[in-house]
Amino acid sequence: MLSGSALACDALQPGPSGIVAEIIDGDTLLLADGAKVRLIGIQAPKLAQGREGMVDWPLANVARNALSDLVRGKRVQLRYAQTAKDRYGRLLAHVFVEPNDIWVQQEMLERGLARTYSLADNRLCLDELYRAEARARAERAGIWSDSFYAIRSAGQPEKIAALAGQFELVEGAVQSTGHSGGRVYLNFGTDYSKDFTIVINADGLRLFEAAGIDPDELDGALIRVRGWIDLYGGPRIMVTHPEQIEVLAR
Repeated sequence: MLSGSALACDALQPGPSGIVAEIIDGDTLLLADGAKVRLIGIQAPKLAQGREGMVDWPLANVARNALSDLVRGKRVQLRYAQTAKDRYGRLLAHVFVEPNDIWVQQEMLERGLARTYSLADNRLCLDELYRAEARARAERAGIWSDSFYAIRSAGQPEKIAALAGQFELVEGAVQSTGHSGGRVYLNFGTDYSKDFTIVINADGLRLFEAAGIDPDELDGALIRVRGWIDLYGGPRIMVTHPEQIEVLAR
């Protein structure tokens, strides 16, 4: 299903256009002029590509092939959200296929071949991307029928801990909030040495404040958080911006 998306997100700034010459993986492409483009706002299943200790994620080749079918050999228009280039020199852009303005990020999400993935300095158009992801998840399309990408329960910290180093979606009810060292903690249990925790750092708190969101008001709410799992006592996700958290019920 292809979606003409010219009006999907009008907050983006126009960038260059070019012909897609090569597909690196499900969210990275190479233009004919040599520019490498990272599709900001999504994360497709990763390919190992020779990286030590890494294996291909499930459906990684399916995602790469789908992106190739969408864009390879075609002219695309880049549109920027906030930060336009990363430290590796890649262009960070939303990509639209001409002439019908097909929004590639939205299309990959609709097919269930990516998850919404945001950064503190690139947070535009996420409402549309979350909705596309939700539609695919409801239909169990693509990755959403594979247990590797299942939404994890905050009430099962041992299982989350086993996923350290991975990008995950975790759901649960916040049992309490706490403050220490300029950070806010959203707790999903009472044993901080083993239970799952969300940590909002000082920079993140400033973005919450700018958005008019008080993290303490999430106490008791059912939420979904996405981010990279690490271990500090129990498993945790570091939250750097409010869009990492979806409130499901209060």
